Amino acid sequence: MVETVLSMARSMLGVVVSLAASAAAAEMSLIMGVRKDIWFIKDELETMQVFLVVAERIKNKDMLLKVWAKQIRDLSYNIEDCLDEFMLHVGSQSLSWRLIKLKDRRRIAMQIRELKSRVEEVSNRNIRYNLIKTEASNILEIDSYTDDVRTHLANNIDEAELVGFSKPKEQLIQLMDVETKDGPAKVICLVGMGGLGKTTLARKTYESKEGIVKNFSCCAWITVSQSFLRIEILKDMIRQLLGCESLKKCLKEIEGKAAQVEDFARYLKKELKDKRYFLILDDLWTVEAWQWIKDIAIPNRNNKGSRIIVTTRDVGLAKLCTSMSLIYHLEPLQIDDATNLLLKKTGRTYDDLEKDDNLHITVEKLVRKCGCLPLAILTIGGILATKKVTEWGLFYSQLPTELETNPSLEAMRRIVTMSYNHLPSHLKSCFLYLSIFPEDVEIQMRHLVGRWIAEGFVRVRGGVTIEEVAKSYFDELINRSMIQPSKVNIEGCVKSCRVHDIMHDVMVSISREENFVCLAEDNLASVAGENFRHVAYHGSKCQKIGMDWSHVRSYTVFGERTIARTTSLCSPELRMLRVLDLHGSRFDIRQKDINNIGLFLHLRYVNAGYSERSALPISIGKLRALQSLETRNRDIVCLPTGITKLQGLRSIRCTRGTADGVIVPNGICNLQEIQTLMIVEVEPTACRAIKELGELTQLRKLGVMTHTASLQKCKILGASIEKLSSLSSLRVDGRGNSSTTSSLEWLHSISLSTPLLKSLKLVGSLGKEMPNWVGRLMYLVKIHLRESEMIEGGRSMKILGSLPNLMLLRLDWWSYGGEKLVLSAGAFPNLRKLDIIGLVLLREVRFVEGASPHMERIEISWCKLESGIIGINHLPKLNEILLSYGAKVARFDTLPCEVNAHPNHPVLRLREDRSEHDLRAELGMDIY
Repeated sequence: MVETVLSMARSMLGVVVSLAASAAAAEMSLIMGVRKDIWFIKDELETMQVFLVVAERIKNKDMLLKVWAKQIRDLSYNIEDCLDEFMLHVGSQSLSWRLIKLKDRRRIAMQIRELKSRVEEVSNRNIRYNLIKTEASNILEIDSYTDDVRTHLANNIDEAELVGFSKPKEQLIQLMDVETKDGPAKVICLVGMGGLGKTTLARKTYESKEGIVKNFSCCAWITVSQSFLRIEILKDMIRQLLGCESLKKCLKEIEGKAAQVEDFARYLKKELKDKRYFLILDDLWTVEAWQWIKDIAIPNRNNKGSRIIVTTRDVGLAKLCTSMSLIYHLEPLQIDDATNLLLKKTGRTYDDLEKDDNLHITVEKLVRKCGCLPLAILTIGGILATKKVTEWGLFYSQLPTELETNPSLEAMRRIVTMSYNHLPSHLKSCFLYLSIFPEDVEIQMRHLVGRWIAEGFVRVRGGVTIEEVAKSYFDELINRSMIQPSKVNIEGCVKSCRVHDIMHDVMVSISREENFVCLAEDNLASVAGENFRHVAYHGSKCQKIGMDWSHVRSYTVFGERTIARTTSLCSPELRMLRVLDLHGSRFDIRQKDINNIGLFLHLRYVNAGYSERSALPISIGKLRALQSLETRNRDIVCLPTGITKLQGLRSIRCTRGTADGVIVPNGICNLQEIQTLMIVEVEPTACRAIKELGELTQLRKLGVMTHTASLQKCKILGASIEKLSSLSSLRVDGRGNSSTTSSLEWLHSISLSTPLLKSLKLVGSLGKEMPNWVGRLMYLVKIHLRESEMIEGGRSMKILGSLPNLMLLRLDWWSYGGEKLVLSAGAFPNLRKLDIIGLVLLREVRFVEGASPHMERIEISWCKLESGIIGINHLPKLNEILLSYGAKVARFDTLPCEVNAHPNHPVLRLREDRSEHDLRAELGMDIY
């Protein structure tokens, strides 16, 4: 009996081995055949990509070519998808793994053969219609003249420095009549077509050195735009006009019920009733929007002399907002100002014009053809800056002639389209990609370039990191005025940008035409049968879209909204997804959906936003292509062990609110490509994992939470930090959930000499003095201290004052315990900005002659300076003093006099009514 069973088993085993061998042989035969086809379509893809660059220049002149180019582009995308699938399932796997995934590989083989057939059909179509003419090969022009011009243009002309705005600003200020401090709120409308600089003029008035805002108890800048969320507008108005604490109070009052627009509106109207406020409503489009905002922002019984500036393109709308006498029509620049602006943008001078009569004539023609519109001039200037002067005449001949006599919006669109057509091929996809973002939204640079990298738009160059290359793309779009700087850090680097609304209109149009981006808005028409590569939701809810999802590469959701249950967030159909970005969205994600994330084997970028009740699944370990992971979810306590398999990860940003990080697993040292790791919760993390942090040699940004950590773990952490020679940003946060501070005294025992460290944030007690190693951080640019408990007269301020490159010093709550803060002669040689927040014992801030010669801005909040701010006359480059919420100053009546007498004419800004900043008011003394 046993022999019979063994004989049957041997026979069955032989059959299995034989079948396996046959399957393996068939598999190898299939793979070899597929590889030949892969080589064919890879070669075709390269040819297609070159052709598309050529066709981009001439397709608008040839409608047949335009249609064919669209077909070629769609086919090239499909080939890229297929190649990605091939490499994932076949190209880089072992034979045993390939046998397991036989079904996937047969599917890919069929796709490849189908694509090969489509390539041949497309080629035959060209023969039938003779789409590519002989001379087309000569159309491609390579911009060889880059010289050092892009380096010279790194400091792009800021719109705030546009020429020709001095007189309009004076006239607008006269219309405001800020000295009249009673009567109903006055509305001033700033009207003009897109591209004239309405926002720029309003911003220059809002930030005027004449100190317009000091005449008001509160002020706010609100961007309305075409589509806005009412509840977000109201929150922003409360936050800016009344302060963050007021917003928290309002939210607390309606806690427990769904936040309603009426609740926020009622609160805002009540609080504004007795305040004199200054409000900018930028980019107003509809009467309905104005009527809604008017009912909120203009309380009927407010007679404090408030002022509202509205910017709009619509004269009819302006007439409904205010009287004709209060409408300011912004006109194009004068010829001289327009010429000056163009010369600045291109890095040329009037001397160049005097030396070359032809250049002088060409420049004059260019500014006239641009209609003297600032946007057009900046856009054209960005193009001309990359060309030889001898090429400017040819470029002029290509501009639409309509701009010379009729600078209409359509002509502006054409000029922007031309700017797009003149972008280098590697920037075109990067620029169109911006159409994913809503109009007027502020786009963070790091998010944008991270997504570009994930999408494969960035070409790696030898000796430069891929992040640095992506940043250079961003800077180039800034320099060409295709995007506008929004926030600039203390070093002058642009950290976020906006897209001009005309630019946005054009890119959305091009993206839709090329099936590049599908914007799913509330009024979305059917897109059935279309084949979009990127999908973005902008509406109040995410409705189901009837389209082919199998080629979608990015899925983005903006704002607070509801995901319709007919839409599966993590549908298996999205197998080619590279980017999943829930941005700042807040909504419930089904854990079932999150568990499916392991299906997206091509996923490279994940931003889970503020999603509720979801945890990172174990299946995340399957995402071998993942490069960036970001989430702000309170329920994610630890990173799953599988994450240590993702050796391509370059950035992890995971937090749980403001006071908690996440636990990292053992094996974290496997992530040798990681550059950003935020934020590690030290105490619950194993000692081994903390030690392994020191092996992450590429790490540039590290954030850790140590508020409950034992001294033993802190010492292990310190030893790891010492090894991180590439570190440029370090945050050590000892802030706990209780009122007690956590000790960071263990930092004194380490010897940090990281040469590249530029940013340092320490939260927790340092034991009265700064660690000695801080004085060795020669390249430190920013330092933020909180709860440090430094003493007056100690070594700490001497250590900080000796840092040669320190530009920003932020002394936050309880970081300094002295009554006097003195910046001595020779100290802080490069300091640009001083922030003082919540130093409750501080009574005096003094600047000694010779201290901080480059100081530009001082900001103080939640302090009572009984002896005042002394010695501002010793700060030659001072531009601004901001007294923010809770800032009270003695001798307040003399401060404006000292500011006015300063040779640099700095601005004194007040967040509250001047009586709120004067200590005499608190003491019950007469301040008038």
